[in-house]
Amino acid sequence: MHFSLSRRCLVAATLATLASTGALAADNWPNKPLHLIVGFPAGSSPDLTARALAEPLEKALGQPIIVENKVGAGGNIAAEYVARATDGYTFSVMINGNMTIAKLLNPSIRYDPLTDLQPVGLIGVAPLVLVAPAKAPEGKGFFEAATQAGSSWSYGSPGVGTIGHLGMELLKSRAKIKPEHIPYPGYPQVFNGIQGGDLQLSMLPPALAMNQIQAGKLRGIGVSSAARSPLAPGLPSLKELGIANYDMEIWNAVAAPKAMPKSHVDKLAAAVGEIVRSPEMRQKLALQGWQAVGSSPEGLKNRIDADVKALGAIIKEQNIRAQ
Repeated sequence: MHFSLSRRCLVAATLATLASTGALAADNWPNKPLHLIVGFPAGSSPDLTARALAEPLEKALGQPIIVENKVGAGGNIAAEYVARATDGYTFSVMINGNMTIAKLLNPSIRYDPLTDLQPVGLIGVAPLVLVAPAKAPEGKGFFEAATQAGSSWSYGSPGVGTIGHLGMELLKSRAKIKPEHIPYPGYPQVFNGIQGGDLQLSMLPPALAMNQIQAGKLRGIGVSSAARSPLAPGLPSLKELGIANYDMEIWNAVAAPKAMPKSHVDKLAAAVGEIVRSPEMRQKLALQGWQAVGSSPEGLKNRIDADVKALGAIIKEQNIRAQ
C-alpha cells in the first residue's frame, strides 16, 4: 500500500513537472529568431511595411526578425510557404488577396487562405479612388452620365482578378452601370489610358490618384471605403453619392500558419497591434499610403469574411479567373 501511494505521488510529481516545463516553454516563446516572409520584391509596398514592422517587433519580442522575400504568383508562393510552415517561428505580411480570394481566383493554388492561415492583425487599409478624365462631371452627375453611356464607356485595371478589376465589377453591380473592362499591365498604363481618351473611369490607389487629381490631370469622383479617408482628402465616399452597400479597401495584414499555437499567435498579435497603433508606426504607414489600424485577430477575421462574401460573389457570378 505504501509503495503504491509513493508511486502515485511520483507519477503526479512527474506530470506536474512536465506541465510546468511546457508552460514555461510557451511563456518563453520566442526563444530564437523569427522569419517574416514577404511575397513581393524588396522596395515593394508589402516589403516596406514588413521592414518597418520588423525593427520594433524585434524589441517587443526580444528576438531577431529575419525578413525574407519569396517572390512570385502575386504573393501566393510566399503565402503557400507560410501556410505549410510547422516550426512555429514563421509568419508573414500579406496583401488582402492572398488571405481572402486567392483560391477562388485560382483553384490550382496549393493552399487555402481560409483554412491554412491564421489571422494575426490588420496593419493598414486604404481605399481605391474612383477617377475619371479631368473634364468629367462630378459627384452624382458622373453616375448619371455613366448610366446613360451604357457599355460605350470603358474602364481600366492592372489585370484580371486584381482588386482594381474586382472593385470595379462590384461597383458596376451596385451602381447599375455597364462600362467594359480593358486590362493593362499596371496602374501607370491605366492612367495613360485615361489621359489618352481610351478609358472613362478606373479605380486607382490614393498615392497615384491624388497626385494626378491635385495636378488637374484626373477628376476624383469618390473613395471606395464606407466613409471618407484621410488618404484622399476632400473626396466623398461612394456611399455619399448614392451607391448603397459598397465598402471596399485594399489592406495588408500579418498572418501565421495554422500550425502555430494559439498562445504564440496571441502574443504576436498583441505585439503587432501595439506597434501599429503607436504614433511612430502610424506616421511611417501614412507615408507609405496606409491608414494604420492594428486590429485583433478577430477584427482581421471579420474583414476577411466580409471581403470573401462581397468579392467572392462577383468572382463566382462572372467566373473570373486570375491570368
